[in-house]
Amino acid sequence: MSMAGSLRKVGSLGKVGSLRKVGGLRRVARLGRRGARVDLSHPARSPLGSSVVNCVTYREGVRQPPGRDLVESVERVRKTGDGFVWLGLHEPTELEFASIADLFDLHPLAVEDAVHAHQRPKVERYDQTLFAVFKTVCYVEHTELTATSEVVDTGEIMVFVGRDFVITVRHGRHGSLGPLREELEASPEQLAQGPATVLHAIADQVVDDYLAATDAVQSDIDQVETAVFAPDGERVDPGRIYQLKRELLELKRAVVPLGRPLQVLATQPMRVIAPEIQAYFRDVDDHLKRATEQIAAFDELLNSILQAHLAQVTVAQNEDMRKITAWAAVIAVPTMVCGMYGMNFDHMPELHWRFGYPLVMSLVVTACFALYRGFRRSGWL
Repeated sequence: MSMAGSLRKVGSLGKVGSLRKVGGLRRVARLGRRGARVDLSHPARSPLGSSVVNCVTYREGVRQPPGRDLVESVERVRKTGDGFVWLGLHEPTELEFASIADLFDLHPLAVEDAVHAHQRPKVERYDQTLFAVFKTVCYVEHTELTATSEVVDTGEIMVFVGRDFVITVRHGRHGSLGPLREELEASPEQLAQGPATVLHAIADQVVDDYLAATDAVQSDIDQVETAVFAPDGERVDPGRIYQLKRELLELKRAVVPLGRPLQVLATQPMRVIAPEIQAYFRDVDDHLKRATEQIAAFDELLNSILQAHLAQVTVAQNEDMRKITAWAAVIAVPTMVCGMYGMNFDHMPELHWRFGYPLVMSLVVTACFALYRGFRRSGWL
């Protein structure tokens, strides 16, 4: 039976109206969602666009043969009391997720957050289930940074962790968990520790992506810094600097809020996370602090670069004004002399003197040359 068919079978066990009830509990204005995208990055992705990416049962860290449908896989795990089910979804609809929520007894508020996305990083506990939200980050490659370049693209991964299940809900065009699943399957001793291992692996991958994005953003900052401090740095488009600051702000909104949830996962006792696994969350938290410090340093550096660029523009404008002022002073001498002899008085002795014109022109040229030399020596010209 296809996975899409299994979801229809699960729907017969639950009530679709549970999510409509959630809407009555907390209905707020939200940003428009992106259109559904079919992610083909993982071989198990349905080409028909179903929200189910993969559904696998693990026992003692080893992947088990698939059951007929999701219900049978869950019942088998709960009957034996050994292993867990990992269900991966990509941008599910309310109708698709309602039946899954009923099967795993997920809290309506967590279900609403998982379906609609646009959540801050957080960790919440609902009875026997842990709900975690991670912001994913992807650096957008570009040949040249412009005032309209997209530098960072963000998405979300929601994780439900129970005693015998892990449900991952992914939103966005990146952050595929297929390679991570394959990496964990290559280490059965890790998966044998239970669903909390999957949660840690996801958190570790998300934070590693933060570090990769910050390293790539640093290259863009270095490029802008080199351009600003070049001989013609005042000609750099300030829009490039502002664009980097905007993209850095988006990265900061994804990275910084995750600090508190990771501290909760690393320090507070939880039923679904063994103490020996919590120690690994502290290592992830250390990596997150490194990314946070890098972002704070980048923000200060961009502020300094912007101030330096504005100072360069101001200096260039002052130099232009000094040149204009110097040439205006030079031109003022012949303008004044010519203005005097253009007043048309009847009694101007120099007008009838034989050497009057050569003398006046010599005085004008000498005065202009003296002013030019003076301005050149002072650096105004």
